[in-house]
Amino acid sequence: MEPLIDHIVVDVRDRMEEAARRYRALGFTLTPIGRHSLGSANHLAIFGRDYLELLGTDIPGGALRPDLAGFPIGLNGLVFLAREAEQLQAAQQARGVPVQGVLNFFRPVEYPDGTRAHARFNVVRLDIAAAFDGRTYWCEHLTPEHVWRPEWQSHANGATGVARVLLSVRDPARQAALFTRIFGPAFVAEGSDGRCVLKAGEAVVECAPHAAVAAELGAAAPDPAGRGDHMALLGLRVADPVRTAEVLRANGVAGVEVTESRVRVPAREAMNATLDFVQ
Repeated sequence: MEPLIDHIVVDVRDRMEEAARRYRALGFTLTPIGRHSLGSANHLAIFGRDYLELLGTDIPGGALRPDLAGFPIGLNGLVFLAREAEQLQAAQQARGVPVQGVLNFFRPVEYPDGTRAHARFNVVRLDIAAAFDGRTYWCEHLTPEHVWRPEWQSHANGATGVARVLLSVRDPARQAALFTRIFGPAFVAEGSDGRCVLKAGEAVVECAPHAAVAAELGAAAPDPAGRGDHMALLGLRVADPVRTAEVLRANGVAGVEVTESRVRVPAREAMNATLDFVQ
């Protein structure tokens, strides 16, 4: 089964309004607030084939979904694409992968012209104890036409899709073994500095030792906030990093690091999520 990233989640807990303001300043076009039948709320930044999700509650001080309540603000969801959730769940169980049953839910959608619809999903979750200190799951879109809309896919920062996810882990070999069991050995390789690399279509998921991540990100790194193994960085593709940097500076984003091929936003400016915009 080829791994393809469906979306990446930034947990924002009850700071949804702040998160939306910050991510709009980062140059993202966000969907209107959505409210899941599971009891959570979100904004999405939709790209060509995948997307970024700000997830939490839109009620300041409000209760969080039980599966989100134990996690701090920051990158927390590594989500792969599922096409047949029931078959995927059965196949992973047969491989000895600890997955939960298929969960179905929906989110009402209202378009600018007043039209209303329901975006519907099936998800298959990996048991939390099996992976990093976060959530890994698969998402099957039953109504993709209610997610990928042209009016939501153009971003001032030029982002077009997920390029890289970096996890900070104690034991990359353990993560490599899990990815190999899930997807097969053809998609998993060894990288530099003791890293393991999962090839996921046009994107890569890297699992690097804590020391290597700290050395790479420096002051731009997120606060683990009590987590052990955790998602540290999200890299997004852009056509022109110089133009991206101009947008960020014009919007008052502080601490931006710029090279010819990359723009880095420190985690403190993006709800405890380090962001790279890469050519």
